[in-house]
Amino acid sequence: MNLIQMFLKGGLVMWPILACSIIGLAIAIEKFLVIKKAKINVPAFSIKIRGILKRKDITGAINYCMEEKSPISNIIRRGLKKHKFGRKRVIESIESAGKQEISKLEKGLATLATVAGAAPMLGFLGTVTGMIAAFMKIQELQGSASPADLASGIWEALLTTAFGLFVGIPALAIYNYFVSLISKIVLDMERVATDILDVLDETDKDFSEDEETEI
Repeated sequence: MNLIQMFLKGGLVMWPILACSIIGLAIAIEKFLVIKKAKINVPAFSIKIRGILKRKDITGAINYCMEEKSPISNIIRRGLKKHKFGRKRVIESIESAGKQEISKLEKGLATLATVAGAAPMLGFLGTVTGMIAAFMKIQELQGSASPADLASGIWEALLTTAFGLFVGIPALAIYNYFVSLISKIVLDMERVATDILDVLDETDKDFSEDEETEI
């Protein structure tokens, strides 16, 4: 018996499980591409941007960030554009841009988590309904059902659980993998942003005194 025949034997619940697998696969591919683009050589980027800022070339730093096209460079670019308005506005702009970039990175993860939880539950549901049907058959046959009749009904019912776990386990593993990657990117964002603020404080006296004046 091939995979298609086993799928059809599982009954109607197999179709929602199949839909979950397609949705999960689509999200996994999309997240992989997004995170791949988001990755940059953080130490190299930090050294380069620090060097430009130490020359007080804000425009050059903004142009360099535009070339990189990554979440980290985007938040730094947004912050540097507010440089002339003072330290507080730079921090606010970086925080706002950071939230937007994190939202983009996390888009779809909730759905992937739902797939990881729903697929096994759908499998259990199919098994329960299949077992109910098997015991109803025993009742119809007034207890004269053969072991072959019982075995057939039971293994067909268990197919949905197997397929549900087959979809849910990889989806959960992929979800946790993406969460760990995004957490690392967020940590890099915070580290680079702090680094940039320190450089601006060191090289621009007016910038560093802006917050003290407001206080």
